[in-house]
Amino acid sequence: MKILLAAGLGFLADVSSLRTRLQRDLDALRVERGFPGATLGVALDGGDSFALATGLADREKEIAMPADALLLQGSVGKTYVAAVALQLADEGQLELDARIATYVGDAPWFARLPNGPDITVRMLMNHTSGLVRYEFQEAFTKDLTAHPDKTWQPPELLEYILGRTAPFAAGAGWEYSDTNYIVLALVVEKVTAKRLDALIRARLLIPLELGRTVPSDRRRIDGLCPGYAGPENPFGGVDAMLVDGTMVINPQFEWAGGGYASSAEDLACWMRALQGGRIVDRVRLAEARRGVDAPLLGPGVKYGLGVIVLDTPVGAAYGHSGFFPGYCAEAYTFPRLRASLALQINSSDIKKMGETPRSMLVRLAGALAR
Repeated sequence: MKILLAAGLGFLADVSSLRTRLQRDLDALRVERGFPGATLGVALDGGDSFALATGLADREKEIAMPADALLLQGSVGKTYVAAVALQLADEGQLELDARIATYVGDAPWFARLPNGPDITVRMLMNHTSGLVRYEFQEAFTKDLTAHPDKTWQPPELLEYILGRTAPFAAGAGWEYSDTNYIVLALVVEKVTAKRLDALIRARLLIPLELGRTVPSDRRRIDGLCPGYAGPENPFGGVDAMLVDGTMVINPQFEWAGGGYASSAEDLACWMRALQGGRIVDRVRLAEARRGVDAPLLGPGVKYGLGVIVLDTPVGAAYGHSGFFPGYCAEAYTFPRLRASLALQINSSDIKKMGETPRSMLVRLAGALAR
């Protein structure tokens, strides 16, 4: 079967041939970078999608990685939260340039939120609020490790940064922070009077039939592939993050900062739908893609409304990167290639790999241009 991959490049590619090239490149990448295993999801604009796998799902038991493996997404899950917020903006329930005090100003924690009175919804979405990361505070990682069965409430997470001095005034700088999306989700829940996971499921996962995408809201997630964090892991202090089917820490804490596990094919199909204009209209999508400079993510990288904007050798790319101890995920749409790709690796030891997973994904995308 022939599928038009890139009209701008003017060529037809056989899907079977494409799968062969990608499998070869994925296998070579695993050997080169030394990670245990990975899955690659591909969703073509013509409607076809498929997944590939390489290496091991379980290093100790030497179990091969299946193509439909369930792995933690990390921060790619922010794209669901952003999508719901953008839909609410389209529906007139949420104003992106309104100050968040309009929605959550009466919350007990708000008076101690750094920059609180000046932060807008848009600032939360593009990480220009001045709120720093709660999840890498030493006190938090110690508490998380010491209490692996604890179910964390959002205000408890915010407590680790409340009352601190922000590194810059609201809107005057950029710093990536899960805290932004914790607060954004609290705004969304206040506006809708519904739970975030229920909104994501009803508005996104069910309509798109993403049956291999589930909340990472407990220590035992059915079918979750083991992940390996390396020797310098502050979250749990161990390499193997899954022991006898149970996470060494409760991933539930991540919530709106990520909060989902998925297959790579589901993730690629999600990105195709989101960046293809099926979730919000094209005008709103263009607004979401207008990013601000995000130098901490790399030279020339921009961050929009829940979307990372890249300039790559195969053209512009729109999507998100994700990290959770033991797992890395990358999901991007490449408009020039008319395809969306998702790479999931069951290791977060990037130092050992010697290359970022985002760079690996861009290299794999090159197979579509050959």
